[in-house]
Amino acid sequence: MPASVHLVIPCYQESGRIGPFLAELCEVTQALGGVTIRVVEDGSDAAEVARMRGILSPLCQQHAQLLDPLFLPANLGKGGAVYAGWNLQQHADWLAFVDADGSCSATEVARLIQLAREQSTPRTALFASRLSQFSGQVRRQWKRRLIGRVFGLLVSSLLHIRIHDSQCGLKLIPRSAYLRIASALRIHGFAFDVELLAALHDSGSTVDEIPIAWHETPGGHVHLVRDSFRMARDVLVIRKQRSGQ
Repeated sequence: MPASVHLVIPCYQESGRIGPFLAELCEVTQALGGVTIRVVEDGSDAAEVARMRGILSPLCQQHAQLLDPLFLPANLGKGGAVYAGWNLQQHADWLAFVDADGSCSATEVARLIQLAREQSTPRTALFASRLSQFSGQVRRQWKRRLIGRVFGLLVSSLLHIRIHDSQCGLKLIPRSAYLRIASALRIHGFAFDVELLAALHDSGSTVDEIPIAWHETPGGHVHLVRDSFRMARDVLVIRKQRSGQ
């Protein structure tokens, strides 16, 4: 039997983008077998929740691996939504998440799942990475390329962890590794990936960056200046926590 994978899709106001991607993802993962998917709706308003129910209900009926969605009563942040979905799954060998917008395609999700399954025992976390962001494989606005690269350098220099791209929206974590660090994870906003990376590193787990093809999808909720500032602030908090200050 292949290693089991539980894939969470965190959503906040994503009804306009998730439908085609989720349908394709269900088809691809059904062919793989051993994959469950849960959409976590992160405290959107009532109208958005109704739209999401309308999208998810028929897909849940068509695809057994698409579990009942989790509707959070309040917005926890992307990391909070991911962890809420992971904490509901008690048995999967791997815990994963992917962004709802389809920038990481269903095909790339399947490829990373297959790479994870090549490990005889789940040991190394896999972080999808826009390593080839200046090639044709990664289609992204130049401003986001620049800010992403600067943020990667900031994370590497302040935390002393070699990483090119900590923020790409596709990651697979051995469940055993997650259980060792779950109680120490505090950041639930957009920088939760950085805290997750640092906690894995400090607990002795290894992390591999896997270059993927990636295309920017319009309609995101990230504000370049405001959220970049908040993420940089969170990196400083993580640095302080790791130094014991």
